[in-house]
Amino acid sequence: MTGMTSTSRPLLNRRLAEFGTTIFAEMSALALSTGSINLGQGFPDTDGPEEVREAAVRALRDGRGNQYPPGPGVPALRAAISAHQERRYGLSYDVDTEVLVTAGATEAIAATLLALLEPGDEVIALEPYYDSYAACIAMAGGTRVPVTLRPHEGSFRLDLDELRDAVTDRTRLLLINTPHNPTGTVLTRAELAAVAELAVERDLLVVTDEVYEHLVFDDAEHLPLAGFPGMRERTVTIGSAGKTFSFTGWKVGWATGSRELVTAVRSAKQFLTYVSSGPFQYAVAEALALPDTYFETLRADMRAKRDVLAAGLAEAGFEVFRPAGTYFITTDIRPLGESDGFAFCRALPERAGVVAIPNAVFYDHREAGAPFVRFAFCKRTDVLQAATDRLLQLRKG
Repeated sequence: MTGMTSTSRPLLNRRLAEFGTTIFAEMSALALSTGSINLGQGFPDTDGPEEVREAAVRALRDGRGNQYPPGPGVPALRAAISAHQERRYGLSYDVDTEVLVTAGATEAIAATLLALLEPGDEVIALEPYYDSYAACIAMAGGTRVPVTLRPHEGSFRLDLDELRDAVTDRTRLLLINTPHNPTGTVLTRAELAAVAELAVERDLLVVTDEVYEHLVFDDAEHLPLAGFPGMRERTVTIGSAGKTFSFTGWKVGWATGSRELVTAVRSAKQFLTYVSSGPFQYAVAEALALPDTYFETLRADMRAKRDVLAAGLAEAGFEVFRPAGTYFITTDIRPLGESDGFAFCRALPERAGVVAIPNAVFYDHREAGAPFVRFAFCKRTDVLQAATDRLLQLRKG
């Protein structure tokens, strides 16, 4: 007896049948097995501020958060999130009813979609998109409708006419990610205003994934969609500590919105993790109160790393789309005589000792993403330089 069921019915339900092991797990395993430099998965290779780490240790030693924290999150963190939104964007959220702490931004996305969607509801998402979007929409019984960001003059841009045409009577929600992973696009004030006008006109809910809010470069500016006219009452804004403070393993995220929206999201969230990251919540509360110099230094450091990797990729023969935000660079492999991102990325560790991610995994329209490959630059400068030195081998091959 094996203990396995004898039924012929597939064990994985049909909503998740299209989702297997994530590309991040596959490529990270490939990095380990080949000893390659991993520029695939987006995690830093150094820890964040020492004072924030010490705040977590202090919370552990003081017995704060070692047992279940409050369901909505510890009061200190909810207050810090509210203060952060007010200080940086002029958005005011009630600490007790309009702020919810989650197990990272991914849980915030999942809980929000599970709470707000009915089976058959359509969700418009900007393609390419973070792979959990598709899975969360599927788990909620929704139908995803991609609107594709397309290359234009060195970056990927949103076609507002295409977005408007995608809205139907079945559309329930817009899922907007800016700064955008994987393309590095930051939606402009004019683009966001047009999205807001559409949402108000068609009475749509909006979920905005803003986890890269502090990683914008050059002339780009991050503007929360919730701050536009008519948007506060219809927008769930999602943030995270992982990308801003380089503690991705702590899994501390949050959602802010109107009382009605946050109450709905909390109703779903309580049956997912219930609570999480107790001591880390106190540390993130202190992190959000760091002076502006911290955030300015973070941006300057990431911008410099972006420039190192972008220059190296261009020298290696890639077409480089210089990102205005996030810590990813999208490249086009066609100048290297390649066109299949999957095949290219699976061969790259053996060819050059570097791991990247094929952008096609972020597309419903796989052919649209086929020639694009994503590299992460949230690594030490010496690691990025070593990676670019290795990638120069591609020009020799």
